[in-house]
Amino acid sequence: MRKFDLELGVGLFMIAGILALGYLSVRLAKMEVIGQKGYDLEAVFSNSGGLKTGASVVIAGVEVGRVKSIKLDDYQALISIHLPSAIKIQDDSIATIKTKGLIGEKYVEITPGGSEDILKPGQKIRDTQPPVDLEQLISSYVFGKL
Repeated sequence: MRKFDLELGVGLFMIAGILALGYLSVRLAKMEVIGQKGYDLEAVFSNSGGLKTGASVVIAGVEVGRVKSIKLDDYQALISIHLPSAIKIQDDSIATIKTKGLIGEKYVEITPGGSEDILKPGQKIRDTQPPVDLEQLISSYVFGKL
């Protein structure tokens, strides 16, 4: 009987450890297992510049959402972003792809507009700015075209 209690205790401890490890993995990867409440918007960029699915969406320096998908649409990058329901985006807002630091990861920054019209789920942000191509900028400087 004593050996059975010991094995049961070790088994329960192992199951608790595996569950805790799974929870930490999901939280650290910033994944959502159960659908997150909110809505999706789209933005079309001439160049996605290395932006990845799951990248941050930032307003005023505060992370408010994530990049849901990146697709090619008519030779342009169609980027779908997911925002919480509490965040409202005006229809004249500007979406820009920026870099954290000099060679850091890419993220989407939304600069709010002044309009009173709010974008509805599934609509597109009309004004977009692609990322600055650092290689092209350096080559222009080196070869005197700047």
